[in-house]
Amino acid sequence: MAKIPKPIIEVKNLIKKYRKAEKNAVDDISFIVQQGEFFAFLGPNGAGKTTTISILTTTLSKTAGQIDIAGFDLDKDSAKVRKNIGIIFQNPSLDLNLTAEENIRLHTILYGLYPFSPSFSLMPQPYKDDVTSLGKVLGIEDVLFQPIKTLSGGMKRKMEIVRSLMHKPKVLFLDEPTSGLDPLSRKNLWDYLMQIKKTENTTIFLTTHYLDEAEHADHVCIINEGKIVALGTPAKIKQNLVEEYLLVDAQNHQKLTAELTQLHIKFAEDDLIRIDLDSKSAQKVISLIKTPLSILRVHTPTLEEAYLEIIENNKERSPNGTV
Repeated sequence: MAKIPKPIIEVKNLIKKYRKAEKNAVDDISFIVQQGEFFAFLGPNGAGKTTTISILTTTLSKTAGQIDIAGFDLDKDSAKVRKNIGIIFQNPSLDLNLTAEENIRLHTILYGLYPFSPSFSLMPQPYKDDVTSLGKVLGIEDVLFQPIKTLSGGMKRKMEIVRSLMHKPKVLFLDEPTSGLDPLSRKNLWDYLMQIKKTENTTIFLTTHYLDEAEHADHVCIINEGKIVALGTPAKIKQNLVEEYLLVDAQNHQKLTAELTQLHIKFAEDDLIRIDLDSKSAQKVISLIKTPLSILRVHTPTLEEAYLEIIENNKERSPNGTV
């Protein structure tokens, strides 16, 4: 019988209550993340996302609960946890007075990967190789020796990624990693993140307000008012909440609506005719219609639609009606 692998992140009954607060910021949540997984942790502002990720990355203490990361207890082995994680914060954390390479070198020295050296040329060859290789992959090899303050926002973001990957972390925490990036930089960043996930089996733990970035996650966890309100694959979350439907029309609009009525296909009319599929395949419904269609669109639900519905439903159930 195959042995079930131990999760790379295991959170049990996590609670965080700030002093003088009436409610828990994080209210008894539990979840697991497997190694090599892309895990999206979503929620509106004030839901408890930042508090949770701050606790997982050892920058904030918890009130109660058990957390294990990369096989280490967060309370007993926080230093070992830090050696196994990389973090890209929402707000830039580079030293603007140093060059890009000096920021990377300082990071590796602080992590104990290499002894201090006053210049790049005096660093060991493995360090030079890693910096050069990562710089080429992200297309920033030409700016490695320029001051950070001269670089664009996209370049700074890429520098933070290079720095966070130098110690080959098992888990990479991304807190709004593409905030402020242009569309091309966002795409290039995600192409690279998916590459290291595949080649290095790096676990990616993401918080983001760009819901499209979470569409390809292995699992999505949605938190609201400190509690988990949805957890599962994106497909499962969408399937449970948002239905697929067709938007159709014809030159002979009246003939089309008459045919749909005759076929007992339920529809609604607005600018276009909407046909809810109700678990039927789009192909099957389309094959029944004989009236020539001038417009045919298949609406596939997005994670953002499911997310908004979950948050709205949770808001309606909330005693004070707030999110």
